[in-house]
Amino acid sequence: MFDIGFSELLVVFVVGLLILGPERLPVAAKTAGLWIRKIRRSIQSVQREINAQLDQEELQRSIKETNERIMRETAKFEQDTEAQPATKAQTEPQKNEASAEQPQSVDAAVVQPTVNKVNEETQSRA
Repeated sequence: MFDIGFSELLVVFVVGLLILGPERLPVAAKTAGLWIRKIRRSIQSVQREINAQLDQEELQRSIKETNERIMRETAKFEQDTEAQPATKAQTEPQKNEASAEQPQSVDAAVVQPTVNKVNEETQSRA
């Protein structure tokens, strides 16, 4: 982190021993250790918060892209659905005209003899 080597730590220890003396050096080292731990925890906490924020932003971006894709697909589906009935409407009148002509000739062929029979029976009863 700070790129401190062993020789540099040894120099700091010797200077601390000369300045503080052998009685106060352990207390100072303990205090320095506590401060270093607190600083590391704070740095880790900040890193976790930053990572959580980045993950949240990435998730929101992913949700936004998914929503946009779904909206595009929905719009395309609606366009396809609207275009499909128009195509059916164009083909159905042709089918209806053809089917309307055929049943009339079939009905006429079936109904006419039946009508003639009914007319003959009513005339014979009268």
